[in-house]
Amino acid sequence: MEASGDPSPGTSRRGLRSEEHEGSDPREKEQAAAAGEGRRFFGCREAPVPVVLRGGGPQLSAGTFPLLFDPDGRLVRESYFRKLIFKEGGVDPSIRKDVWKFLFGMYPCSSTTRERKVLALERYVRYKMMKCRWQTLMPSSRRMRVDETDNRQKINVHELHEAIRIVDKDVPRTERVLDYYQNEGVINLLVLRDILITFAAFHPDVSYVQGMNDLVSRFLEVLDSEVDAYWCSTFYFEKISYDFKEEGLIRKIRLEEQLLKELDSQLYTHLLRDGMNGLTFCHRWLLLGFQREFEHSDAIRLFEILSSHHLELNSLEAESARHSERMTHFQRAEGKIMPELPLTNNDYTFELFICAAILLEKKELLLKCSDEVELIQFTNSLQGALNLDRVLERAEQAFFNYCNKSVLDCFKKLCTEQKKKSFFKFKLMDLFS
Repeated sequence: MEASGDPSPGTSRRGLRSEEHEGSDPREKEQAAAAGEGRRFFGCREAPVPVVLRGGGPQLSAGTFPLLFDPDGRLVRESYFRKLIFKEGGVDPSIRKDVWKFLFGMYPCSSTTRERKVLALERYVRYKMMKCRWQTLMPSSRRMRVDETDNRQKINVHELHEAIRIVDKDVPRTERVLDYYQNEGVINLLVLRDILITFAAFHPDVSYVQGMNDLVSRFLEVLDSEVDAYWCSTFYFEKISYDFKEEGLIRKIRLEEQLLKELDSQLYTHLLRDGMNGLTFCHRWLLLGFQREFEHSDAIRLFEILSSHHLELNSLEAESARHSERMTHFQRAEGKIMPELPLTNNDYTFELFICAAILLEKKELLLKCSDEVELIQFTNSLQGALNLDRVLERAEQAFFNYCNKSVLDCFKKLCTEQKKKSFFKFKLMDLFS
């Protein structure tokens, strides 16, 4: 994305100036003023419905995106860049191809326009060499070792053959209904196959796992470039590679179960009773980024929102919410109790709150499920049927409720300890009086 200099006041449609003034948008103030009409309760305190500009509001637009760069082409407002993607509910499709190259790490945000041209050429050459290598190797040799300077390495032909066997089963099952694979676009399935095999050949620790075809398909459709899709999906897979392994699958499901227990103990108890197999049915949602549970364009928007990593428990937004809750209880306690901000489980990523939001929204239906078969039927019934904006609102509400609850629990614990100390002192005084 070619970018000009920093924006001057008044040039942006959203009043972009600097990151320290991100909250000064008049639209945000209007939304905040209206938020008082829809507040919900959690424990002893109202949890404000988060101010989110989605649905009718603009996405990260072609007019806004260039204003995030400096004159040399560096994306100097990365945190605001991610915030816009989250708050605006995704990216304008006209610039999605350029945005994703930064969002998924193909281009470092600190790179200049000139550096990116060189990097693009390097990545093109490297990919073509890797692809050529496994294509040449397969008919003739079982193993191959060359130096690492030009990205060559050992390839276990037996393992690669097995990966190709699974790839060839999965690729035809990829979302064929998409326009991208219709008519002449069927050749894109062969491109998808080459990307998956190249990744498997040069990432033997991960190789190919079922579901990767759907994820790479998303990159290929948006970027419409074999090389760019390979690199963006590779950087993405490197971040979530543990989730493709059995232990990673189990860990994520356990985290979701723990979070649901925090948010709704009744639903948690029901889903984890004998014969229900816990929340294993949620694994596909989490692994594929809810790709099949929403209408296709909404699924892409959600993928962008989750990949922005703007709202996490270690973010400024979470810390601010917890600090505000602490000050509220401090005032109610007349300044007698002021604990440190309690620790939160930062492994509860926002995607887990999205998953919890779906479960909470469909709570009544889930409580009627009596076994694993009915749970599978339930999940199949959700494909393409969920409302993204409603799920996002509920997920953010659950996120901030969790932040508030962590503070509330801390105050309750301190109050209990103080009552015990006061009771003990009273008994001592009574003993010696």
